[in-house]
Amino acid sequence: MNRMYNTVYEGDHGSRITYPLGGIGSGMIGLEGTGALSHISLRHHPNMLHEPMVFSAVCIKHAEGNIARVLEGPVPTWKVFTGTDPGNGLGGKHYGLPRFASSKFHARFPFGTVELLDSELPLDVSITGWSPFIPLHADDSSLPAAGLEFTFANKTGERLEIVYSFNASHFMKAADNAGHRVLRTENGFVLDQPAIDGKPWAQGGFSAATDQPQTIVNCAWFRGGWFDPLTMVWNTIESGECPEKPPVTEGMPSPGASLYVPLTLEPGERKTIRLLLSWYVPESDLTAGVPAAAPGELGDAAGHTGIGYYKPWYAKQFGGLAAVAGYWSEQYDRLRAESRTFSDCFYDTTLPEEIKEAISANLSILKSPTVLRQSDGRLWGWEGCHDDRGACHGSCSHVWNYAQALPHLFPELERGLRLTEFGECQDERGHQNFRAPLPIQPADHLFHAASDGQLGSIMKAYREWRVSGDTEWLKQLWPKVEQNLHYCTETWDPDRIGILVEPHHNTYDIEFWGPDGMCSSIYLGALKAASIMAEAMGEAANAGEYDALYRKGRHYMESELFNGEYFDQKIVWTGLRAPSPFELQSFQSHYSPEAVELMQEQGPKYQYGKGCLSDGVIGAWLAEMCGLGDILDREKVRSHLLSVYKYNLKRDLSKHANPQRPGYALGSDGGLLLCTWPKGGKLALPFVYSNEVWTGIEYQVASHLLALGCIEEGLEIVRVCRDRYDGRKRNPFNEYEWGHWYARAMASYALIQGWSGIRYDACDRTLFISKSSAGKGDYSSFLSTGGGYGTAGIKDGKPFVHCVSGEIPVERIEWV
Repeated sequence: MNRMYNTVYEGDHGSRITYPLGGIGSGMIGLEGTGALSHISLRHHPNMLHEPMVFSAVCIKHAEGNIARVLEGPVPTWKVFTGTDPGNGLGGKHYGLPRFASSKFHARFPFGTVELLDSELPLDVSITGWSPFIPLHADDSSLPAAGLEFTFANKTGERLEIVYSFNASHFMKAADNAGHRVLRTENGFVLDQPAIDGKPWAQGGFSAATDQPQTIVNCAWFRGGWFDPLTMVWNTIESGECPEKPPVTEGMPSPGASLYVPLTLEPGERKTIRLLLSWYVPESDLTAGVPAAAPGELGDAAGHTGIGYYKPWYAKQFGGLAAVAGYWSEQYDRLRAESRTFSDCFYDTTLPEEIKEAISANLSILKSPTVLRQSDGRLWGWEGCHDDRGACHGSCSHVWNYAQALPHLFPELERGLRLTEFGECQDERGHQNFRAPLPIQPADHLFHAASDGQLGSIMKAYREWRVSGDTEWLKQLWPKVEQNLHYCTETWDPDRIGILVEPHHNTYDIEFWGPDGMCSSIYLGALKAASIMAEAMGEAANAGEYDALYRKGRHYMESELFNGEYFDQKIVWTGLRAPSPFELQSFQSHYSPEAVELMQEQGPKYQYGKGCLSDGVIGAWLAEMCGLGDILDREKVRSHLLSVYKYNLKRDLSKHANPQRPGYALGSDGGLLLCTWPKGGKLALPFVYSNEVWTGIEYQVASHLLALGCIEEGLEIVRVCRDRYDGRKRNPFNEYEWGHWYARAMASYALIQGWSGIRYDACDRTLFISKSSAGKGDYSSFLSTGGGYGTAGIKDGKPFVHCVSGEIPVERIEWV
């Protein structure tokens, strides 16, 4: 039986949960559905398998014998048989220590709460994990910090004496380095790794402290072999003792540290202990991508040229771990209150529960190692996270096209992405490298531009202008925008028909040959956006030229690519200016004799032809999200989307053949396929991911259907997607594609605008509401703008805006 959306995860539904804690680009600690901590990635690299011996425990003192428990639910069965060397018995794990009988998990982003239950114990315990997430306040939302709040409830009629403890092995130590140490701080300890000669990135520290003045700290764990340290730690916990031990000053370093908080609970009383975690790793050994040749500038041992290694934003803001921990402690109440204000505002709306769940689950991507924030404050992202490294570098423009959360919640960070795309990633021709190097610096230009990413950047520049209302920002960017568009037209539409004809690289890691609905619709959106921006820049002639080309391309797409149900592709590979596929194809370009024979019959490999492509009108979706209005006939777009719903949505994939990457959805899972061929004409080798299911595309289609008034169809796609991420087989807070916490999944934020029909334009100070929204009756939705956030909707039959934080000046309301 499927669980209800946006409710508690319990039983098997909680077994796969890992809930990211940490700031934007600052690293992550994962809170599991049982209360365990894992996926600890504090050194700027993803480290999904990093689960050091770190745990909290409680001892309930009693004259007839103490009761000690790890503050976690049962270890999920799957963990016993996976991880590092399970056949050797999982030595070094704390899995064998007694714990609570069951656990439940509930999320109200950015807060995640674990309930620990055991009928044989006199205590109920809850753990709330969180880190600051405050729209429009990127800096406070980027702290390398997390809070864990342990609430103990005495469910008996007797007074209870208990001892809470937090215990951590020294997981910050560098490999084979004896220089690590444990330091004492007020109400806590620091796991410190000093700098190492030749390896500045080894330096780092982790702080754990409570808000309880009676905290006792043991900085000197027992030093011994085999299982001695954990054995002695558990002996201490079980005894209810609270040994105060200073840092080790001679001999081998301490292998870890513990802190203890003794509490007395009267009958029925509840008390909460706050555990404040923070970290500081000021350097890294991280570079990515190939920067443009820069003779004389700093290189590194790996042979990279450019400006050295990535350095995190927080290292420029704070002088050290003590400064971070101090700020975290001093500002905790304010940051918690402001994060709670956002959370309450988002959840206390009438957005459907499946939409709330889909959006909030994917906001966790911003707390994962997918995202980095370099020292100048600019955001940089992987596509996702492999277990021990980033998955495809560079804020990949055609992947991040889909992500709709940042431009509304943290618009300054999204504008930074535009500055990188049009700055370091674009050359004098207008060619954009769709992957920015790290550290951000001028990129090389040795590979194809990505048509969907590069044209999408023009639409997104338009969006950032309308979200911010900052025309001066657009003026500075505008010459680069025109340069970009000129390159796109010359490269892919040299005959000026308004459609991409020449082979064009895209998010499927291949080139489409000939006109197609997917990339050409983005071209139409870019032309329309450029026309409006050119008019605002006082360039009437250019505006007219872009508009004329847009109208020409629109006519072609509506008349030549619409087959009566949906938009498809005309495969063209001869008579073009481009060389043959043998010479141009980007990946897997070798054509065997049998591949040559197949090409003569069907054209180049990896096309979609007569297929019904879920991304087939993505440009119209981007236009909707950016406020450009209709760029294609609305009824034809609706027909396409309903065809996608009809043909591509599968409620059960048991009979679906997928020779590609089946792990995203398989067996009894449901999902929206990237492409189907309901009218026949399926190619022997269609584009390489065509049989797969990607959540970002599911949300793109669902939100677009919602925007066009197809409410039940859109919601069903959301439900089918979220049913796969129900906590049994997959982590509900990790929608993966090419890696964990995949950026494309932030397309789910578009569900807000799709369902509500509400958009705010800061340039005109206008609230736009879709006429189809009038049929909903009274409703409320979340709204975040460049100046403030709150709720908006219909009350007593009239539109309203209620600003909760900042300002949302509305001078006009327009129904569209």
